[in-house]
Amino acid sequence: MKPTINASMDARGWAMLITLSVLWGGSFFFIGVAVADLPPLTIVTLRVGLAAIALWGIALALGHRPPKRLGVWAAFLGMGLLNNVIPFVLIVWGQTQIASGLASILNAATPIFTVVVAGLLLPDERATPLKLIGVMVGFIGVVVMIGLPAIEGDSRLIAQAAVIAATLSYACAGVYGRRFKAMAINPMMTAAGQVTASALVLAPITLAVDGPLDVSGPSLGTWGAILGLAVLSTAIAYVLYFKILESSGATNLLLVTLLVPVSAILLGSVFLDETLEAAHFMGMALIALGLSAIDGRLWRPGGHPEP
Repeated sequence: MKPTINASMDARGWAMLITLSVLWGGSFFFIGVAVADLPPLTIVTLRVGLAAIALWGIALALGHRPPKRLGVWAAFLGMGLLNNVIPFVLIVWGQTQIASGLASILNAATPIFTVVVAGLLLPDERATPLKLIGVMVGFIGVVVMIGLPAIEGDSRLIAQAAVIAATLSYACAGVYGRRFKAMAINPMMTAAGQVTASALVLAPITLAVDGPLDVSGPSLGTWGAILGLAVLSTAIAYVLYFKILESSGATNLLLVTLLVPVSAILLGSVFLDETLEAAHFMGMALIALGLSAIDGRLWRPGGHPEP
């Protein structure tokens, strides 16, 4: 019998999702610092490589041991390809051609693909009309918050398609990752295994494209940003990612892509003195409305979770 998930997240699930959105929202700050000294693919490879070292260090200290089954490592490779290698490369390339605002809006379409893919492939994550409406309302909220001017200008169709393909890859990763619960793999081990596989695949690609890394070149601030990106926005974030996936499923998990822009904007207002405007609050309200519809409790008589 296949393990099922909770269709509606409890308070702990929402707390983990919000924390994950803050960790991933902070990645924009870390990347913004690092790109001054390092090329994008090098940043991505350092991110997953150092995260793998951190995760294995913690896992071994807690008494976990690497799985020995070849099938588990094949699953780690599949997850690494879908969740890191393919989307990271597509987004990095896409953002060399289109504005970051447009990339953020396209990336926020991830839950739309997830509702469809999970609804088709996972019987316990069916795509209800309320979920579809909620996802669309949340997506509109992201567009309102980031602003329509961000998608104007000379944007290239192929680059936009690359970012959309990355969001589809993320959606497929969320569905693919459900197998680790059935395989009884601890979320920390899953996180460590998939970033390890990602690093092994990305390292030769990065070496071919960016060349060898001169470790003495980047500033101390850049290395601090890389460590923050690897430990906070990747290692810790992916442990939360797989915990949420295990308990709440792919559809609920990838709602985080609606929350990441909110976290990024709020972090910018707190730490970078950026101004919050009316459109930001309007967009956040729409995102909150969409999330409440996807969760469903407030929209059902008595506020009961979906069975």
